[in-house]
Amino acid sequence: MRREFSFSDARNLIRLHKNLQYNLVSLNNKQDEARVLLEHVAQKYISNQAIRMAKNVSIVEVNREKKGIRVSILKNAGFNNFADVFKASVYELSAIRGISENGAIEIKRVVDETVEELKKRVKLKLSLSNKSKDVEDIIRFAFLYRYTNQFTKVSNNLADKYFPVIESAVEQAKPAKGFLRWAFASDENRQRAIEACRLLSDILTGEYGQQAHQSVENLDKIRNFSCDPWDELRKNPIQCANVIEDLVPGLLGSVDDFYGLPEGLAGEVKKQPILSDGLSCQLRRYQQLGVKYILHQKRVLLGDEMGLGKTVQAIASMVSLRNEGGTHFIVICPASIIVNWCKEIKRFSNLRVVKVHGSQRDREFALQDWMSNGGVAVTTYEMTSYFNLPDNFEFSMITVDEAHYIKNPETKRYQNTKLILNHANNILFMTGTALENKVSEMVKLIKLLQPDIAAEIVGTRSFVLSDLFKEKIAPVYYRRKREDVLFELPELIENKSWCQLNAEEESEYEKALMSGNFHAIRRVSWNVDDMRNSSKAKLLKEIVEEAELEERKVLIFSFYLDTLHKVVDAFSNKCIGLINGSVSPEKRIKIIEEFDNAPAGSVLVSQIMSGGTGLNIQSASVVVICEPQLKPSTENQAISRAYRMGQSRDVIVYHLLAEKTIDEGITKVLENKQEIFNRFADESVAAQKVEIDEKTLGKLVDDEVNRISKSKDNVKNVSEEIESKVENNTKNELV
Repeated sequence: MRREFSFSDARNLIRLHKNLQYNLVSLNNKQDEARVLLEHVAQKYISNQAIRMAKNVSIVEVNREKKGIRVSILKNAGFNNFADVFKASVYELSAIRGISENGAIEIKRVVDETVEELKKRVKLKLSLSNKSKDVEDIIRFAFLYRYTNQFTKVSNNLADKYFPVIESAVEQAKPAKGFLRWAFASDENRQRAIEACRLLSDILTGEYGQQAHQSVENLDKIRNFSCDPWDELRKNPIQCANVIEDLVPGLLGSVDDFYGLPEGLAGEVKKQPILSDGLSCQLRRYQQLGVKYILHQKRVLLGDEMGLGKTVQAIASMVSLRNEGGTHFIVICPASIIVNWCKEIKRFSNLRVVKVHGSQRDREFALQDWMSNGGVAVTTYEMTSYFNLPDNFEFSMITVDEAHYIKNPETKRYQNTKLILNHANNILFMTGTALENKVSEMVKLIKLLQPDIAAEIVGTRSFVLSDLFKEKIAPVYYRRKREDVLFELPELIENKSWCQLNAEEESEYEKALMSGNFHAIRRVSWNVDDMRNSSKAKLLKEIVEEAELEERKVLIFSFYLDTLHKVVDAFSNKCIGLINGSVSPEKRIKIIEEFDNAPAGSVLVSQIMSGGTGLNIQSASVVVICEPQLKPSTENQAISRAYRMGQSRDVIVYHLLAEKTIDEGITKVLENKQEIFNRFADESVAAQKVEIDEKTLGKLVDDEVNRISKSKDNVKNVSEEIESKVENNTKNELV
């Protein structure tokens, strides 16, 4: 029988396969090694923290079971707390005069059991201000595990798919390895050996060979992995937290995976799959459960507190439904945040976005585009009256943000929204406002979602906070608080809050551009006479209202005194004071003390160059910056007035920005510069160097002038075309 392979070719082929298998197995083992390392350093951290906690347990407690242990003898020997005893051995304790061996064993039992209980209480706070070697190691190995995971997914799949076939082929190819093996093999085994060699060769030239060879490079990458743990934490806090939560359950907080849902319902919800292809962000575990809840229950009210990512959960739900075949989605929101919704959908997914808003012509075109081509139609409550959908038209999901806007059945926005809901397969209401103590409002909203549940709770007053009430509304209402899910409490949550200019604001903005006065240009939206017509002021009003509902206080910064005076006038009854360069240090302290003692919803206004440094204002946990600054360090210093040691709540920062204005240009330039300077070893130095120079400012202004000029030319051309068509139609009718 003629051989297609030489004996040496066959040996090399088998040897190559065994080497590749070894590399793949080694690569897969790297993930296990990373997991073991993470678990080891986590246990070390837990033990060290428990011992520190044991220092606060007096040695007197060792006799709490009244076993007759002579505490005074232990004290005289230098054992003042449980930590001292924990570090000692039974032999060392029994060597103390007056402590028997049995007594030493009993003392160690009590202390060791206490330390084990203390370990269960140890929680890790992932914080840039919580730097220690133990925490640094945990973060490092969490990112090593995450880094390794991206390679082992491929290698595991290859092993599962090809190893059984390869191992069988290698066994059958053995007669082709040498003369004697071949000589003593039967014709049947020789034929099998030839076919096995062919198969092994084909496998090497296919998918397996390419990816298995890549595994060698990946193995080297893992072996050479290094990172700055604190920089990685700053850039990817969610990924770090998710790894730790998965591998060391309970270290970041409660091991309760139900996050407040009744156990039976939670068990059903957790089985719901999320199809995340096209979602460009990673969800926290509580967000994953929120998405599963939305998809499983189909018609729900999500009431998570501000800052927990309700928007991302809504987007993830739409992505999952799209991956199941859904084509059309609607988002209804207040006009002040329609731009934000459009940007967030584009940022976190590949869903198509259609903004249904604006003039009659624009909204009619957009609505027809959405109905024909699908995607996410983002609109406002005011625009809902134009959604005259055919009776047989159905769409996959509607999201109603700030759902308390439709709590009154007598309003048009309620009635219009209700008509649209009839066409939706899935309905999501969202509100950050706690509704447990507003049962009448809750009933009106739930009635639109699940009328049977609304009927059960209507008229409820006395047991709104009881377990029975929570269980009744659990299938339709789900609310988590930050302290219930963000156990590591990330100190800083930053939001870019975009708004769209109205006609008056656009007119004032164009005047400012033509004047060439850059300071007037930067004061976009704040330079209208009536603050009721300012989009940024409306957005700020909503932020302050929500902050009050969440029992937070607000710190507002602007570069411009004129803007700040307008803010003070707008919030006259809530504003505690204004800090600028003319306010003496003594007066500043008095203003801050008054602010510290003021109720939730209070506002403190400050010029960013004056109040942005040297002040401690930890009683504020919401920070608003009215316009983008020219140096990120200016904003960072201002944010640090509230975001500093002693802050007991996470700090939420809102950057107020106007779409299609100089705000976009400034933000984009600074982001690009920051990305470059982030490569510096000393980030604080880098931040000082990132700023917009005079030349860049001039170019940004020129770009804006050119954009508006082109826009006007386009409008003029369209108008002339329309007039021409009207004139021709008129002539034809006369003829």
